[in-house]
Amino acid sequence: MLYTVKEVAELSRVTIKTLHHYHRIGLLIPGEISEAGYRLYGDKELARLQQILFYRELDFPLQKIRELLDGEPERELVLQEQEQQLLERQSRLEEVIRTLQETLACLRGGKGMDNQAMFQGFSSEEEWRAALQEQSEHLQETYGYDLAQEASIDVAKMNEQAQEAERFMAQMAAALRDGVKHTDAKLHQLIGEHLRFMHEHGHSLTPYEFAGQTRFFLQDDFHLQMLEGQQTGLAYFLAIAAEAYAAHAKAE
Repeated sequence: MLYTVKEVAELSRVTIKTLHHYHRIGLLIPGEISEAGYRLYGDKELARLQQILFYRELDFPLQKIRELLDGEPERELVLQEQEQQLLERQSRLEEVIRTLQETLACLRGGKGMDNQAMFQGFSSEEEWRAALQEQSEHLQETYGYDLAQEASIDVAKMNEQAQEAERFMAQMAAALRDGVKHTDAKLHQLIGEHLRFMHEHGHSLTPYEFAGQTRFFLQDDFHLQMLEGQQTGLAYFLAIAAEAYAAHAKAE
């Protein structure tokens, strides 16, 4: 029996757009194309889609999934491996849930929690890669930039940088809500502190380069939505504040 894209989408709960994307990148090719140009999928394609979705649940990037499946492995062996990986993830999630429940219990009881117990269940580099997966795939598909080829993740360093980014963006968003002008000295100081932090942690940016980065955020849908989701107008405010800072730094 053959299924149309719409029928496969309804069966699998995968969007039609996603199925079209999988076809475009060669991850899931329809079994047939009708004379009218409709994509048609058979049992073989449905089985492959199931394997793709299992790997997606494990946060594998699409390119890696294609490499694994194109090696023509035995389906049973693939499923056994996926089962083991999912069980390992389940075990980690259960540990994270226990940590969360213990933290809630301590908060409700007005008690402190042991510092080591606070971080039980967090699996370091793997969780960072999962958190960065959507951005990595966007950069690969849109710009051909493979973030996965970067060096191994330094978890402590990434955590510290994430905290700094959160602090910086929260203060920029607060300044926007408070009506602070983009040329205000308060913002110059805030951006300067952020750039000094980046320099001290191996990511030096000149004021001009930082302004260019913020212009990129404005033009790129993924990063624009990420900033606008935090505060409406934040992407534009950040860009003009960065431009003002760069002009100020050049004048000095």
